Amino acid sequence: MGQMNRRTVRDLRRGNRSTLLRQLYFQGPVSRQELGTLTGLSSGSVSNVVGELLADALVEEAGSVESDGGRPRTLLRVAPGSGHLIGVDVGETHVRVELFDLMLTELARWEHPLTPGGLERDPEPVVGHILTGLEAVVAKSGAEPEAVIGVGVGVPGVVEQGDEVLVHGPTAGRDAVPLERLLRTGTDLPLFIDNGATAQGQAEMWFGAGRGADNAVIALIGSGVGAAIVTAGAPYRGATSSAGEWGHTVVQVGGRACRCGAVGCLEAYVGAQAVLDRYGRAARGDRTGAGGADGAGEGGADGAGEDQQAAFAAVVGAAGTEARAREVLEETAAYLGAGIADLINLFNPERIILGGWAGLLLGGRVLPRIRAATASYALHRPYAQTEIGLAELGPDAVALGAATLPLAHFLATGGAR
Repeated sequence: MGQMNRRTVRDLRRGNRSTLLRQLYFQGPVSRQELGTLTGLSSGSVSNVVGELLADALVEEAGSVESDGGRPRTLLRVAPGSGHLIGVDVGETHVRVELFDLMLTELARWEHPLTPGGLERDPEPVVGHILTGLEAVVAKSGAEPEAVIGVGVGVPGVVEQGDEVLVHGPTAGRDAVPLERLLRTGTDLPLFIDNGATAQGQAEMWFGAGRGADNAVIALIGSGVGAAIVTAGAPYRGATSSAGEWGHTVVQVGGRACRCGAVGCLEAYVGAQAVLDRYGRAARGDRTGAGGADGAGEGGADGAGEDQQAAFAAVVGAAGTEARAREVLEETAAYLGAGIADLINLFNPERIILGGWAGLLLGGRVLPRIRAATASYALHRPYAQTEIGLAELGPDAVALGAATLPLAHFLATGGAR
């Protein structure tokens, strides 16, 4: 019984630390009095926990404000330098590693190009690049390794959480990559691995266009197409963590071949390479749009990376003056609207947030057309209750989102190392 009571007291204290630390992180700087109002904790509990957080150097004073008729109130905030976070973006064409302070100010960055599909086909070199990047950003920033709270890794595909974290790729290649085990051969830092879209979605919910919403979908379009689904403030993962593969929902029965092996997937119509392929056919006067060899590989490998991004931006830019570019973007907006309507009809979100480097380029040019197409396919009432807008954290926010994975654990445990 005594052991149970000790455990209960310890858990209660950790819960109070977590509650206060979260409020200080997202609402700070705030005073002790404001913390009591925000958390519902007694003044004594607030005072005790704040004392612990100050003693642990996780919280620092940040000036003061005048109070009504009394002495000034001291403001408190999370100490940015009290720890470091690392976010790793394993994209389809690059590995990007970024080191942040505790308030997610970037302090160092390292990047290396990848052959598309490298993680699935040959994971060992990718793991080597990640480990090299970890060493590089720690050295470049001057951070002590023991000050790194954790490393978040965002990857394409399905991330199966269990006794061993396994990554199942979205295209043909090696399946069930034991990424955590492979990384453990070269680092002792705490690892948190998740789908890149889910990680970026969490960042948008915390710091970007999703703030204040409890139910949202962050739809990300780049070389691939994915989505982060948030319900009641938490990511929806499904039975085996594969929820969010929005790009592989079917928009055309018997349609274009997708790199996943199926046909008619949304990614084969709105992914960056799919748009470029259709534009190329339009330029040649080939407007058949049929599946088969012509559509193979769309949404993915060929021409990916900086060349793909530059080519895609050129098509979007040409839509103002060139008929065939405008036609391709109009068609893309129609397919995208149908895909977004599916999300609205299935999940009834408050917001649809369109992001990813290609999604932001498309949204910047044809967002009204995307909204109109969505309205024509979605049920009227849920569409009327949904805002459709653009992501705010930029086109390359996966590394930032990945850094929120260890940050979430840090806050949930009350700052435990």
